[in-house]
Amino acid sequence: MIGLLIYALVVFGTLLALCTLPGTLELLFLTIGGVLPAVRRRPLQVAESAVPIRTAIVVPAHDEEISIAACVKSLLECDSSQASFSVYVVADNCTDQTVLRAQVAGAQTLFRNDAFRRGKGYALDFAFRALMDEGFDLFIVVDADTSVTSNLVREFSTAIASGADALQCRYKVRNAGDSVRTRWMNIALMAFNVLRPRGRNRFGLSAGVLGNGFALTRATLEKVPYDAVSVVEDLEYHLRLVRAGLKVQFVDTVTVFGEMPSTGSAVVTQRSRWEGGRFRMMAHVAPALFGEVLRGRTRCLEPLLELLLLPLAFQVALLTIALATPVEAVRIYAACSLGVVLLHLLAAIAVGGGGWRDLLALASAPFYVIWKLKVVPQLLGSARKGAAWIRTGRADSKGGVR
Repeated sequence: MIGLLIYALVVFGTLLALCTLPGTLELLFLTIGGVLPAVRRRPLQVAESAVPIRTAIVVPAHDEEISIAACVKSLLECDSSQASFSVYVVADNCTDQTVLRAQVAGAQTLFRNDAFRRGKGYALDFAFRALMDEGFDLFIVVDADTSVTSNLVREFSTAIASGADALQCRYKVRNAGDSVRTRWMNIALMAFNVLRPRGRNRFGLSAGVLGNGFALTRATLEKVPYDAVSVVEDLEYHLRLVRAGLKVQFVDTVTVFGEMPSTGSAVVTQRSRWEGGRFRMMAHVAPALFGEVLRGRTRCLEPLLELLLLPLAFQVALLTIALATPVEAVRIYAACSLGVVLLHLLAAIAVGGGGWRDLLALASAPFYVIWKLKVVPQLLGSARKGAAWIRTGRADSKGGVR
């Protein structure tokens, strides 16, 4: 009986190690690339007579009356330089004062009402189709709870003029100091939205689409229309870009800052939607990507590894269990892989502009892992086929969530 139990533990621990192997390889690869110095490129010389790039900044918004005015103000303060730009707020099934506050702040508005097709992907597809008819050359997407660095339009226009298909900038947490959870989220986003795109860019790979602070050219949208409508439409669309042979360039000099929920059900809603959607994409897309890798399309290898990378809390949980496996090789692998995760987070804090408070937050990481394991039921609900998009609640002026 004891021998059977040991055998079961060996098999179970080995399976857990195998589940984490793609993620360990991905983390190691991107950590190395992310800390390498960027390749210095000669600045692009833009002729004075060059036709300005007509840019539309698209802000999808569903009941965002709390934050929309500040977002529009931040965008309108951008340095346009050689580019002319307009801000469009896409009022998607709004029932509050989003439209009025956006217009007062200086944005133009697009209206979309569809009770059955709801979500960010539908809103963006609607906006892109409408604005392409207006002759725009570049479309920058910014979430409605976001502030941006003033060089957003100028740097994006320069990168597009150099021939990029699509762009993604840094995406960080604006309210990192609100709670321990937002501090954890800040570290996670510095890893996911700064270090990893830097690593991909350094190795000449597509940096990824992160949902906020990305840009697409007219030519890219004509080749790959934005008809991604899953709960993780940014991930879905990026995979389509890669399979179409297009590449997203990372603009490391620009940052967008998004507001993250700090307490309550809004935290669970957001994490469940993001990570449940990733698990669903993993199940549906990974086999196809694996098939393309086998057919020699090596550009799909890194997106496949990225898709198979578990959320870091789950990666750590599985590796911790594998560490107790009565097989020396598995224990050594688990210990080394946990070291890779730690190195990845430290590198993320370093290149992402973090500080000593973020380092202190790492000490409470076990509590974060436990909290993430507690939300697994909601995560699985978001991962099921046909899961509905659910808006993340916003903090109101009194500290509540709407």
